[in-house]
Amino acid sequence: MQVEIRGWSGEGEFTQLLLERLKQLPEILAIRVEDAPASRSESDYNFVSNEIFVAFDLADVQPARRRFTFLRREPVAARKAMTVAALEAALTTIPDIGAPDYSDEGMLQYLRTQRIIPPYQTRGYKLVELVRIYEVA
Repeated sequence: MQVEIRGWSGEGEFTQLLLERLKQLPEILAIRVEDAPASRSESDYNFVSNEIFVAFDLADVQPARRRFTFLRREPVAARKAMTVAALEAALTTIPDIGAPDYSDEGMLQYLRTQRIIPPYQTRGYKLVELVRIYEVA
């Protein structure tokens, strides 16, 4: 499996957790993580937006066809070992990931928020993390 994180600053605990869970799926061939341009930071909130691109492995499929003529070999067809819908089902079964907040045929989107109160400060900030997972063609 190839993992490329050069375009990612490393921010986002949920993105790190999601990346570790994606590495465990054998149907995924490559993963690329990038920072999205929508990331912002203000005094009372921090918005982190990350994008994860996954490439699924190809599985060779031999079509099962019977002919009443001479034995012929059918061409081997390659098809994806997983789809975005199957990835959604796999991630939903993982307890610390769960179901995405939004999904369609080409993308999964997770939105997580948490309140951060640093030590020795009276005022904290809200951390909003948006993670989108796309399939690479």
